[in-house]
Amino acid sequence: MRVLLSIKPEFAEKIFNGTKKYEFRRTVFKDPTVKTVVVYASSPVQKVIGEFEIESILNFELQTLWEKTKEFSGITEKYFFDYFGDKDKGYAIKVKKTKRYKEALCLKEDFKSYPPQSFSYLRE
Repeated sequence: MRVLLSIKPEFAEKIFNGTKKYEFRRTVFKDPTVKTVVVYASSPVQKVIGEFEIESILNFELQTLWEKTKEFSGITEKYFFDYFGDKDKGYAIKVKKTKRYKEALCLKEDFKSYPPQSFSYLRE
């Protein structure tokens, strides 16, 4: 099973160049069979640029999550805590292996989908 995530282009680039090994989320998918994340680079790119395998999903109180992920977070500590806002806990999807597409794909035409607010499941 795969999920589609909207990710800001600057963070998507960091995932594919290896400097960001965690994608942070306030909520995650409940389906344990999800093994792959398809990356939709949001505005201004607005294309599906690749995918990555999930190594694991961390779920901790925010200070612990930051301590475990900060080296490869790809973001500042301020951005991290601002992103989670008033949440007590957060999720970090650990990137295992990336695959950048040779050509970016169109979400509507190639995936019959629209940009998800959080995530959407992709049926194979």
